[in-house]
Amino acid sequence: MLWARRIRQDAWQFPQGGIRAEETPEQAMYRELEEEIGLQPKHVSMLGATRGWLRYRLPERYIRRSQQPVCVGQKQVWFMLRLVGEEHHVRLDLSDKPEFDHWRWVDYWYPLKEVVPFKRPVYKKALNELAPLLFAQAKAARSITR
Repeated sequence: MLWARRIRQDAWQFPQGGIRAEETPEQAMYRELEEEIGLQPKHVSMLGATRGWLRYRLPERYIRRSQQPVCVGQKQVWFMLRLVGEEHHVRLDLSDKPEFDHWRWVDYWYPLKEVVPFKRPVYKKALNELAPLLFAQAKAARSITR
């Protein structure tokens, strides 16, 4: 899994972003993917997505009441993508305001113990739901090579 560090913070997460009014979740995913980590649609193949919205609320101390609109949490659709491009296509420096300063590959379940605690339940739900997409493909690939 691609795991990215928020710029100038010791906070790691999956890339994510907001959906504009005129976008579908899939369109927003491709836009955010390019803005945040430089990957274009040709660099990935989509394996699938969560069936519905996954939600979490921010702890009170993380709510920035001085910003508009005030964000108290998020609802998300998660996508499982496979990198079909090269690693050098991952670029964190293409945006005017980069969100990440480092990335790395991690094992599938690693983020569950490393993400901030308030996001853990939504990560667990998403990873559990998407796991069959990844592991079914790996199993199929093994049986083809035997």
